[in-house]
Amino acid sequence: MTSPGRTERLVLPGVLTAEQAAATVAGILATQREDGAIPWFRGHHLDPWDHTEAAMALDAAGEHERAEAAYDWLARHQNPDGSWYAAYADGDAEAPTDRGRETNFCAYIAVGVWHHFLSTGDETFVDRMWPAVSAAISYVLELQQPGGEIGWKREDDGTPVNDALLTGSSSIYQALRCALALAEQREEPQPDWELAVGRLGHAIRSHPERFLDKGRYSMDWYYPILGGAVRGEAARERIDASWESFVVPGLGVRCVLPNPWVTGGESAELALALWAMGESERAVQILKWIQHLRAEDGMYWTGYVFDDDAIWPRELTSWTAGSLLLAVAAVGGDEATTSVFGGERLPTGLDPDCCR
Repeated sequence: MTSPGRTERLVLPGVLTAEQAAATVAGILATQREDGAIPWFRGHHLDPWDHTEAAMALDAAGEHERAEAAYDWLARHQNPDGSWYAAYADGDAEAPTDRGRETNFCAYIAVGVWHHFLSTGDETFVDRMWPAVSAAISYVLELQQPGGEIGWKREDDGTPVNDALLTGSSSIYQALRCALALAEQREEPQPDWELAVGRLGHAIRSHPERFLDKGRYSMDWYYPILGGAVRGEAARERIDASWESFVVPGLGVRCVLPNPWVTGGESAELALALWAMGESERAVQILKWIQHLRAEDGMYWTGYVFDDDAIWPRELTSWTAGSLLLAVAAVGGDEATTSVFGGERLPTGLDPDCCR
């Protein structure tokens, strides 16, 4: 098991002790394959976004070698167009089970690589990963629409799906800013990326009509804040407007309305969003509530159906554990995690009106 001494930064009273954090990290490590792949759980699929989220949690816990192995897996198995498939059976790169290529899945490598660099200071890692990051961002921006939003994906035959998802585009907004930070680190200016992130941020903040209506899903509620596009008073108003709809006191956050189902991943992500907007007390409260999802081995159940008093589905997912650890790391002041999710030092891009 991971030593508790390596997870002291993940201690949060009422949420995790050092021993509990070590058990959760050990659970993610046990899920990871020898080649670096991190599936949802052994025997289930890997998707590139959740794989990266789990790798970031490993870095937050000081498991830098295993996090680096996860990023190397991505670099080795990137498609020629800069993308990855949406799902791989148990992390087997030779066995994709969903050959769609989703833009937010592909962009998230930039967030992970920047987080790893901030965690380790390893410039050679940035140099090695830069081609994969650059190719992924180029793939994603091919699907940016005239209004700034990002199309959802390409089908296996290359057909673009130009409909945009607010959650996905908000995640891409964060990824583009991290990609720009990597470009600055390498002293390779990317003015097209700067304009793209400015246009995307404007769409997220000011043009909800440019995105598919997924307002039933809690992710569409908090992701514009989590991704960094919406902050300040606008963020507070957004959270307060739907708090009573999505938050179930004592249990966590609904995944989708009106279902009586709270989920650990969405709850931890909401805590991260709350922390990012300066609401640390509410963030910690959410993290305390979802400890009812913690299993004996330190991993976390995906969700709980409170009308039936039932854990559902019966799965302990690496990304649920990873999102919890990242939220705790942010609240606890881990510098790499606060920089990535706080976003104050990330490039903001260009005002889309400046170049018309």
